[in-house]
Amino acid sequence: MSIRHSLVPLAGAGLALTAVFGLSACTSNTPAPDDAADASSQPQAVSANDDPGSTVTIGFSAPAADHGWMSAIAAEAEATAAQYSDIELRTAEGTNDVNLQISQVEGFINDGVDAIVILPFDGAALTEVALKAMEAGIPVINADREFSDPLAARATVLGDNYGMGVSAGEYICSQLEGKADAVVAEIAGIDSLPLTQDRSQGFADALSECGLSVNARVAADFTVQGGEQATANLLQANPKIDAIWNHDDDQGVGVLAAIENAGRNEFFLVGGAGSANMMREIQSGDSVVKATVIYPGTQAADAIKLARLLVQEKSMSDLASFGVPSRVVLHAPVVTADNVDQYLDSAFES
Repeated sequence: MSIRHSLVPLAGAGLALTAVFGLSACTSNTPAPDDAADASSQPQAVSANDDPGSTVTIGFSAPAADHGWMSAIAAEAEATAAQYSDIELRTAEGTNDVNLQISQVEGFINDGVDAIVILPFDGAALTEVALKAMEAGIPVINADREFSDPLAARATVLGDNYGMGVSAGEYICSQLEGKADAVVAEIAGIDSLPLTQDRSQGFADALSECGLSVNARVAADFTVQGGEQATANLLQANPKIDAIWNHDDDQGVGVLAAIENAGRNEFFLVGGAGSANMMREIQSGDSVVKATVIYPGTQAADAIKLARLLVQEKSMSDLASFGVPSRVVLHAPVVTADNVDQYLDSAFES
């Protein structure tokens, strides 16, 4: 039985904000003659969401772009804003200093921006200043790391962390089918983060569906160095492993270095986030890396689009409901040799 997250994703990477329908000029079942075709028989856009509107000033704050995924977050946000002539994006310097990020948001409030997009270094720590912005009438769009109070954001865009674990677990189950004594290992990120806890829970739940469990687990810190050290410890303590799930492809660079140093290849590895270098490992066909689970680097870009719609009082045209959803959870597909070409060009570099 397949486990799926109870929240159905409302959007994929990039939030499709226009819908296209084929409209027919005919009302009978008789095909119209070729010369009867005109503009009304062509696909017609039903949304003008991308048409320029009133200028929207958006303040954007995120952690330091100190690894590939976070670099992609900032780059995608800025590139998306640049697509719209009616967006003025004010980007604060990326920082892992919580107090500095709070000051940045306070600066946006004092400047009277129209909306604020925040990917907080620590969601709980940024909650109070986000509430302050909301109380000042400035809509806040929260990306990736949730605030501790739902009232601190008008909309939230999240990767599906639980779904990542489920996807990784289901893939491993499919590859180890019938091998009840298989040894499965897990290399997590920062254990204190709710997103890590959600990923691990989804992984355990999916494995349990095929009679497997996590036999060995270590936690790293989303860095190359942390990934290498944690993996070295894991391999030393476990002389035989059948499959490993590594939560993060950036720390995966260190994971692969430790595997190479140990001379181990009896297992296969599933990555997490979907970096280009891990996809090239998959593509090569001679690596222990056989799959990676996408964690979209477009969350802040999606938040920029939602901020624009909110301020201009528009709706998401692909939904029947008026307005913008309060919560969007993005999909976590598995990339394998069968579909890697579909994802490689848009992947980030670790």
